Amino acid sequence: MNEKFFSLPEEKRKAILNAGYRVFSQNSYKHSPMSEIAAEAGISKSLLFHYFRNKRELYLFLWDQCAQITIEYLTRSGCYEQRGLFESMERGMRAKLEIIRLYPDMANFTIKAFYETDADISAAVQESYHRYFNLKADKARVNMSPEQFVPGLDIPMMYREMYLASEGYLWEMVQRGNVDMAQMERDFSRLMEFWKSIYLRKE
Repeated sequence: MNEKFFSLPEEKRKAILNAGYRVFSQNSYKHSPMSEIAAEAGISKSLLFHYFRNKRELYLFLWDQCAQITIEYLTRSGCYEQRGLFESMERGMRAKLEIIRLYPDMANFTIKAFYETDADISAAVQESYHRYFNLKADKARVNMSPEQFVPGLDIPMMYREMYLASEGYLWEMVQRGNVDMAQMERDFSRLMEFWKSIYLRKE
């Protein structure tokens, strides 16, 4: 844990995170200078190096924070509790919309980081991704009692299809800029109703 960073007030921490997400999401790892991140955060370059020893440490910290923040908000929303799958998904999606409000460039950063090819960080990003993805998937599958779905359904495939569709939609909306949160909520509600009509067992 970076004690120097976490000793900062919450707003200052958030400013540094958002500055890092913004700069790294707009450039490759190699072409993202620490000086630009510091300027975005409203601090000096030397102060940024006081919190993070080098660019690699900052980048991997930002990547890890993506996972930590996401899991924190998903847990707080109650989406991992024992309840129906679609109710859990709806709670989780509201949590992700809240994350976008607070960290508007985080989604862009995660996609950029996932496909980053710089040897200095790519292996660490991929290892971390699979660890956190498996954790989230395991938590979500707690809510996948087969009795609630149509007979013979491939539940892991259904989960993966809905996961990829949801993440793809979020990515598309974030790429457009000026995200309309109300429209996103309406679109996800429609998606949920569509999936329920296909996958849930008819009473």
